[in-house]
Amino acid sequence: MKKIIAAVAAAGVATGVALLAPTAGATPQATPSYQPPPVEWGECEDERLAEAGAECGFVEVPLNYAKPDGKKIKLAVSRIKHTSSEADYQGPMLVNPGGPGGSGLRLAILGEYVPNGVGGQFDWIGFDPRGVGSSEPALSCKPDHFGYNRPEYVPTTKELERTWLRRSAEYAHACAESDAKELLPHLKTRDVVKDMESIRKALGVEKINYYGFSYGTYLGQVYATQYPSRIHRAVFDGVVNPSTVWYEANLNQDIHFDRVIKIYFDWIARYDDVYRLGDKAIEVEQEFYKQKKLLDRKPAGGKIGSSELTDLFLPAGYGQYQWDAIAKAFSAWVHDKDWKGLKELYDAGSEMGDDNGFAVYIGVECTDTQWPTSWKKWSEDNWRIHEWAPFETWANAWYNAPCLYWPAKAGTAPKVDGSKAPPILLISEEEDAATPFSGALEVRKRFPKSSLISLPGGTTHSGSLGGNACVDDQIADYLATGKLPERKNGNDSDAQCTPLPKPVPEGAKQLRAVKSAKQPAVLEEALRPARHG
Repeated sequence: MKKIIAAVAAAGVATGVALLAPTAGATPQATPSYQPPPVEWGECEDERLAEAGAECGFVEVPLNYAKPDGKKIKLAVSRIKHTSSEADYQGPMLVNPGGPGGSGLRLAILGEYVPNGVGGQFDWIGFDPRGVGSSEPALSCKPDHFGYNRPEYVPTTKELERTWLRRSAEYAHACAESDAKELLPHLKTRDVVKDMESIRKALGVEKINYYGFSYGTYLGQVYATQYPSRIHRAVFDGVVNPSTVWYEANLNQDIHFDRVIKIYFDWIARYDDVYRLGDKAIEVEQEFYKQKKLLDRKPAGGKIGSSELTDLFLPAGYGQYQWDAIAKAFSAWVHDKDWKGLKELYDAGSEMGDDNGFAVYIGVECTDTQWPTSWKKWSEDNWRIHEWAPFETWANAWYNAPCLYWPAKAGTAPKVDGSKAPPILLISEEEDAATPFSGALEVRKRFPKSSLISLPGGTTHSGSLGGNACVDDQIADYLATGKLPERKNGNDSDAQCTPLPKPVPEGAKQLRAVKSAKQPAVLEEALRPARHG
């Protein structure tokens, strides 16, 4: 810790951010009971929700559940009601896109993507978790934290290291001074799980259904552990490993992102006739790192430097949806010095001008569990991983580095034990970089009534309801009847599906008809803020 303070002080930034009081770490049984008022449903301001016929409202919850009669905050919720007969109605389905920090309000429309009309058997409930989006208050700390031409991520000099440490400390300090700073001690996964229980109570139902993507699967794991009798059906897609929350999870992620980006480089090389970036994966990879160095010296258009190039390539590690767009923009820059495509991709994927998703992400991650307090530990671990996984390691390290200075005290990770939980459907693509396959296997162990569908070779993160009939039809069957793939002995998946084919770019010589992977736009948008899950 002394080295951190010395490094930042040398860069001219004060590190003395006052620690805010922690949320009480009581179990649900020991926490005073809270009964929220019913939701007053009304029209939705969001155009997409209004078009879908959704209703919107708020659930009032305590800022601090240890003081249920104290200050209240509001959670924005949306609802698209069931269209089935009352005999087939199965209750509300809460949806969370992950992040942490992802807005789920629009995900009330997700029911229309469930095959065979099964989605119509549920009331689909979208919600913005505390601090997020339309919930009140919403957390924002430093909207210009993500801008253009930021320093190179890899701290090859002490000056770069000091610069990034200073930026990280500045962000933490800005959060401590934000208008919504009262939220900071109360953003833990424990708090959001209690919010889910409050939503259930506000809806006036005995049980809920739940569909969680990415970090949303961790919320589901904790909810199912603490309130197993309150779940009817649950789907976890892109399964977080509860044993690596959160420092180790990010290091593991770095390794897997490097593997997937190499798969992407190989795909680009297969279409050298289209992209002209090399017909071997190693040639494409070398071009990427060559351009990183050049952009670090002279940013494209004065805006897209080496860090921005890494960021705009990152979605390729999450799924195949933007593979062609990223490769085309990169090719246009390499061959024609046309940088507008790069800027468009960066603008679409960054949190520039709106750090709400990031602020809540870091607020949850920094306080769920204690991160290492020694910069020496961070530095040694990230340099070790960087040596053989250079694509995302340092970018991810600096994304999380505000945890070194976070002004709210960390708690302890909640227990995850699904022994009393009902049957749950788990889904994981086996080359998922954001939530590696080992996490799905770990959760399968902890939830003995669950079954796991895997997609060997698949690189898409949280891709269910994206048009893969093998996966989506089994989801529909489970939601309709509770039927899961038969659980097998051993530590492996219980059913396997073939991933959707990799895309074929327009103009490629290899002309063949394929069904392209395409996630529902509303889900793709909701998942965009997620960094690790």
